[in-house]
Amino acid sequence: MWPFSRSCQSKARLVGRTIVITGANTGIGKETARDLYRRGARVVLACRDLAKANAAAEDLKKVPPSKPDREQFIGEPGEVVVCKLDLNSLASVKECAKHISTTESAVHILINNAGIMMCPKGTTEDGFETQLGTNHLGHFLFTMLLLPKIIQTQKASEFCCRIVNVSSMAHEGGDIRFDDLMGEKSYNAISAYTQSKLANVLFTRELARRLKDDNIGGINVYSLHPGVIKSELGRHLNEGLFRGARFFFSILSPFIKNVEQGAQTTLHCAVDEGAAKETGLYYRECSPTKPSSNAQDDAKAARLWDESVKLVGLPSNNLSEIVEKVSKEYLK
Repeated sequence: MWPFSRSCQSKARLVGRTIVITGANTGIGKETARDLYRRGARVVLACRDLAKANAAAEDLKKVPPSKPDREQFIGEPGEVVVCKLDLNSLASVKECAKHISTTESAVHILINNAGIMMCPKGTTEDGFETQLGTNHLGHFLFTMLLLPKIIQTQKASEFCCRIVNVSSMAHEGGDIRFDDLMGEKSYNAISAYTQSKLANVLFTRELARRLKDDNIGGINVYSLHPGVIKSELGRHLNEGLFRGARFFFSILSPFIKNVEQGAQTTLHCAVDEGAAKETGLYYRECSPTKPSSNAQDDAKAARLWDESVKLVGLPSNNLSEIVEKVSKEYLK
């Protein structure tokens, strides 16, 4: 058990708030959903496998968090609904965003949690390198398509709306290879993963900057490292290609968190009252911390934004124009 794992200290109840979580049928996403559901929120599980998502929804309703007597869990739980989202497909991302935007009255919090790690070389439905496509580009488009609904929610609400991007300390070893984003010249599973996790942090930084520059207030953006966690995310480490990575994780095994512990920094960013005063930062153990120098490179963040806009086919790299055109065209 991890000896220095901090927990989210907020006792906030979330009655009346709607939260969308990607990849919430397993791992830390599921434990994040369990906590938020027990706080009274309406939680949308946006998942690729609907059967697993429905099973997770039933489990959340039946099984409380490990300490159900905590103040934030006293009271009626919220609601759990499921929605199909395959981040490997931009068509699926658009369909899910459209469904949520038209069926949900509000989106107060978006948690981009889903991800894959160190998988063999492959491409998404749209031809993107699998890890960059799933971990960054799919979430980038999903966020942009839900942003009009989040802005609408914020204007009608007294709450600070939040966008939480689950990254990793692995971003520290990453760089954005603009000359070979998709690993077509050379592919290394670990480098592709660290690039995608750095992209999460840079996206957070750039989105926060653009929201501020466009005077779109009341929406905060966070990225975070959840900890080293035993979950399905590391399933590809069982393949012979990654013996070195398996050895590394075996050394860390005494310090690996369980999934409930791993959800705590996500929960902090999503609900903590103090975090409502912060945006664009990177968190570890429920506190802001300094990311890598690459993750603080504003020029790199802006260039990644422009490249991402082109790759996912958005109509403009200007945030306000994206919001306007998404509302009028993309979700009709």
